[in-house]
Order: sequence, then structure tokens, then C-alpha cells
Amino acid sequence: QVHIVESGGGLVQPGGSLRLSCVAVGIIFDIGAMGWYRQAPGKQRELVADITEGGHTNYADSAKGRFTISRDNAKTTVYLQMDSLKPEDTAVYYCYSDFTSGRAWGQGTQVTVSS
Repeated sequence: QVHIVESGGGLVQPGGSLRLSCVAVGIIFDIGAMGWYRQAPGKQRELVADITEGGHTNYADSAKGRFTISRDNAKTTVYLQMDSLKPEDTAVYYCYSDFTSGRAWGQGTQVTVSS
């Protein structure tokens, strides 16, 4: 079975940086787009960034200029480099990976931005 595993979350001060990683583990033939959502307490889940199989990227307005999404050559790992972090970025970040059969989700990783 394919597992989606996130890592890299933690506690960081405002203005700091974190790099999230997401790996799709298993025998994978048809992986497509991958990306990141986040959900803060009391708020709806929102798309942060995604990247297509062809490398096209998309960012939420709140992430533009601060976050960078990328993936490895095998297209099974996606990264989210987060710079200039703000308290409003505090959330559980969820990675997803698209397949022809549907969308798979990771378990989430907590990002807390606080002084």
C-alpha cells in the first residue's frame, strides 16, 4: 500500500524558516500532482501550494513570495520551503498526492510559529 508521510514540522519563531517534506512510499506508477493544505484551529482547510507532474506550481496568496514548493526527479517527494513565517501560518499541514485512482493524504505535521 502507498503511504504518504510528512515531516519537518515544529516550533519556530516569527520570521524563521521550516522545510516540510512529503514522501509517497510504495510501488508507484501513476503519481500526478502533489501539494500541501493546512488547517488552523477554528478555520477551514486551505490549499497552500501544489505542483503538477510537469512542474507547474500554484500558491495561495498568503504564501506567495514566502513559500516554495518543489519535488524530486522521481516525483515521489515534495518539499515546502517556508520562509518569513508568521503566526498566522500556524496550522497542521497535510500533504496530498494524486493518482489516477484518487487522492491520498498524509497524516499531517504541526507547524507552530510563536515567540
